[in-house]
Amino acid sequence: MDNKHFQSIPQEVLDQAIAKMNEANAILKPYILSLTPDERKNILKLGDKSVPFVEKAFGYTQTDPEFIPSFLNVKDFEIDLTDFKKLVGPVSLARQLLYALDDTMMIAGSESYYAGLYYYKNVQQAAAMNIPGAKAIYEDLKKRFPSFTRKADEDTADASK
Repeated sequence: MDNKHFQSIPQEVLDQAIAKMNEANAILKPYILSLTPDERKNILKLGDKSVPFVEKAFGYTQTDPEFIPSFLNVKDFEIDLTDFKKLVGPVSLARQLLYALDDTMMIAGSESYYAGLYYYKNVQQAAAMNIPGAKAIYEDLKKRFPSFTRKADEDTADASK
């Protein structure tokens, strides 16, 4: 087994990181917004290719204000564009941290699941060889895995009725 996650993160380090994340969340809370999954899916998204267009359009509101629609608040436009550009760096940093944490959690989970399966298979073999104590452990652990043979037997019995 190729074990990539071999160094436990000290609880003090996690506690410190969580405190800093909570602090950042509290600092930003008055300014950040939340979307529903449906809103997130349907919102018009500004991406790398669209940024130059939006910047150019904003520039024209400054040089050629006679074309500003009456319903467009240019001050809000400026706030939106400015904050979009200011948030690119922090969002990128947060995504990097999220992906690294998620990858670490996924690797640790996968490796612990493999370890559990290795142990289970070994206990299963020990139970088959009637090694004392193994059968009780095997019976307890096998509850995690539904028996496909019993289900197949039930399906066969039902079909023959």
